[in-house]
Amino acid sequence: MLNILVGGFFGDEGKGKVAAYLSLKDSPSLSVRTGSINAGHTVTYMGKQWKLRIIPSAFVNRTTYLALAPGALTSIEVLINEARETNSLDRLYIDPHVGIITEKEIEEERNDEYLMKRVGSTGQGVGYAEAKRILRKLKLAKDYDILSKFLINVPNLVIEKLEKNETVLIEGTQGYYLSLYHGEYPYVTSRNTSSSGVLSEVGIGPKYVDHVIVVFKSYVTRVGEGPLEGELDWEEAQRLGIAEIATVTGRKRRSAPFNIKLAKEAIRANSATQIAITKLDALFKDAKGVKEYSKLPQEAKKWIEDIEEQLKVPITLIGTGEDTLDMIDLRKEKL
Repeated sequence: MLNILVGGFFGDEGKGKVAAYLSLKDSPSLSVRTGSINAGHTVTYMGKQWKLRIIPSAFVNRTTYLALAPGALTSIEVLINEARETNSLDRLYIDPHVGIITEKEIEEERNDEYLMKRVGSTGQGVGYAEAKRILRKLKLAKDYDILSKFLINVPNLVIEKLEKNETVLIEGTQGYYLSLYHGEYPYVTSRNTSSSGVLSEVGIGPKYVDHVIVVFKSYVTRVGEGPLEGELDWEEAQRLGIAEIATVTGRKRRSAPFNIKLAKEAIRANSATQIAITKLDALFKDAKGVKEYSKLPQEAKKWIEDIEEQLKVPITLIGTGEDTLDMIDLRKEKL
């Protein structure tokens, strides 16, 4: 069984929470992280919170092995620090082709006024490192002795797991509308964030995929510049309980109501087979911590059912709080 998680809006949809939940409930033998250190994923579990930038959010299941896809980029410092923080050094794999970001790329990016001020880069060196990879100037994981004990061919590892009928989770990053190719260029990230882009980063073909789970939040947020239909001012977002601060940059996130048009397009383009909705409790306070659909307030049920009717794809996972296990799981009923 191979499941892929993809963000449906502009990132910050709660993919970290969903990945952590799936790791605990499905016990995948392997979880593979794509993307880079400019995407923050927050995991809250058993009273503790982690803000991760590269380690897969499935780390909460101690039996799940973790891997970085060949298309991923990381700094060695961030990777090792997070592996220690999550007690996952003993179950971490890194593909030899993972790109390594150094202080030089970070400095170059932060000195680029166009990227920092107009585009709204996070300044983590990801864009410059990706550009150097394309120019064949970037050093890879295989070039660093400190990483040698973690190296493995990740595409082969994934396929071997699937051939043994084991479950694999692939964790996409950011959101579909930040894709280098499909977002509002130049207000995009430095990679393809669609399900096909995620597969490309891992290095396997689409025939292996069982489910594409597109994750939406109950409202839309984005960080940095670029269009945001229906954008609310910060005070209104605070009043509605949907004001947020970005995990990596600490910047205020821009907010807007749930956008059906964008959701429909993301579902079609990513071949979604399931939908996860997070932060339902932000819209409906009485939904906080609810784990059974029947116990949701009526107005929350109606909101979910109206969204599902319009999107024509089953909403199988509904997040109702910060904790990983604050989730309504409808997969048995709907799949």
